[in-house]
Amino acid sequence: MEDSEKSFWVHDDNLTIRVIAMRSDTNAAGDVFGGWVASHMDLAASTTAEDRAGCKCATVAIDGLVFHRPMAVGDELNVYTRILKVGRTSMTIEVEAIRRIRRTSIRQKVTHGKFTFVAVGEDGKPCQVDR
Repeated sequence: MEDSEKSFWVHDDNLTIRVIAMRSDTNAAGDVFGGWVASHMDLAASTTAEDRAGCKCATVAIDGLVFHRPMAVGDELNVYTRILKVGRTSMTIEVEAIRRIRRTSIRQKVTHGKFTFVAVGEDGKPCQVDR
């Protein structure tokens, strides 16, 4: 990746999801749907949130997804997460999506954003995040 694209916190310890983009994940122009990327980012962020909270977590906000590059069929999507903030019942997770271009070692940032989750108890109401 170019130095300007690197986030200091993106490394294997923060890798949450790795998946290959398939032809069924594309739009009419042949690029991978941005929604496909965003859904994997949400899955990765929810995994991190639920691991931290120890219970079900619901996405309540996604802040600032800006797509820098398209993905192509065969590209590998790597989604990295880290916890930015833990409140009484909520958490903010930073998420970065990096593609590895098929059959190369070239890695490029696709997008990044902040996902906010609320911990949810068995009664469906917000519950305290264990600190």
